[in-house]
Amino acid sequence: MNDPHAAPSKPTHAFTNATAKTSQPSAAAPGFSALPLPPALLENLHSLGYTGMTPIQAASLPLALQGHDVIAQAQTGSGKTAAFALALLSHLNPRRFAVQALVLCPTRELADQVAQEIRRLARAQDNIKVITMCGGVPLRLQSASLEHGAHIVVGTPGRVMDHLSRGNLTLEALNTLVLDEADRMLDMGFFDDIVTVAKQCPAQRQTLLFSATYPEGIAKLAQQFMRTPHTVTVDAQKAGPDIEQRFYEVTRSTRLSTVPLLLRHFRPVSSIAFCNTKQRCNELLDILQAEGFVALALHGDLEQRERDQVIAQFANRSCSVLVATDVASRGLDIKELEAVINVDITPDPEVHVHRIGRTGRAGESGLALNLASMDDMGHVGRIELNQAASVWYPVSELTPISPEPLRPPMKTLQILGGRKEKIRPGDVMGALAAEAGLTRDQVGKITVTDFCTFVAVQRDLAAQALDALNNGKVKGRSVRARLI
Repeated sequence: MNDPHAAPSKPTHAFTNATAKTSQPSAAAPGFSALPLPPALLENLHSLGYTGMTPIQAASLPLALQGHDVIAQAQTGSGKTAAFALALLSHLNPRRFAVQALVLCPTRELADQVAQEIRRLARAQDNIKVITMCGGVPLRLQSASLEHGAHIVVGTPGRVMDHLSRGNLTLEALNTLVLDEADRMLDMGFFDDIVTVAKQCPAQRQTLLFSATYPEGIAKLAQQFMRTPHTVTVDAQKAGPDIEQRFYEVTRSTRLSTVPLLLRHFRPVSSIAFCNTKQRCNELLDILQAEGFVALALHGDLEQRERDQVIAQFANRSCSVLVATDVASRGLDIKELEAVINVDITPDPEVHVHRIGRTGRAGESGLALNLASMDDMGHVGRIELNQAASVWYPVSELTPISPEPLRPPMKTLQILGGRKEKIRPGDVMGALAAEAGLTRDQVGKITVTDFCTFVAVQRDLAAQALDALNNGKVKGRSVRARLI
């Protein structure tokens, strides 16, 4: 381990591309055209920008398309959603209005993301209906959706089990069961729920299990209800050329106060500050908000409505800093994340890789800033076993590079009305263009949930957009909107 008091050396970049142990892809990523997929599905993949397969896709898809049970070990962001989504879509009969695929996820946020990705991948096929089953939405509304027929259900184990026990959901036609982020579901105590759901699935189904780690519970699950599964492992990622890691030595009393110094020095437009506990999240949030930062917290104590609002604001760049715990942030897929701050060093090296791997994606550069006290040096040492030696910088170098306050570029408006009112992002954009004269460049991410819609607009145009929505119409109807 490097001496934390030594002069900083040039940052080393240690992220290498993951490689599959059981199916080694070549230097040029293999294309999807090599797979036995329908032409319409291949054409849709091309239109969505899917070119070469990621390592986990190249290793698991051929097996899954042949109908084998698969245990795949891969991190979030490795392309695993497309791996299992393409497999289950290839086995689907669109003309049969019955649940033929079930995907279990640990959290509602991940379930929503998975369902959205499956819809994108399925848009070339005839009328594929995907519904989500998670807490935070009344059971009767989900039951009503089922009554109209569904091909694919994506949900959390507890809510799916609830619908099964009430007879709302039947799985006689099921041919594919997917367990996504199975390790996190086990961490959250869902083992018995998963077993209960699996026992109500046809014995001859295909089971695909995806997990970032391989704890003992995974083997126990596989033994109970998988049929001679093929195991695919993608090597743990290491820090790569697009991510610069910096370590700063702090003390117990200076750890939290160093975070505003980092933000004022590097001025990331969007960053996640990871803490190991909910208490630390709340303490840091109070400090950041008191110093004028637009910051929000994401942890297990939030109600679902609050979580949806926080995630929408951060994803659309209306919030500069998301202070989060690992479990609460699992499944988040935030594009254009400039920095990750490890306020607390995690004792798990794989979790560290998962944290910092959220920045520096899709060819963009990223920054991973780590705060470590002397008590954390054992954790830092374990991280160094997988990566290059830590590069240390003095906290004294952190000085504001601009007197201007750090402000997010967007503000969020919330419209009361969502999927249940058949509102689509295009409807909202059309209303803002017609009523407020806004262009697409002035409007950011539009997120439609079951009961409300979040839309980001440039900060200086937020009041104008709010007035236009409240005094105009969306899809020919008056709506109520508010500024969050």
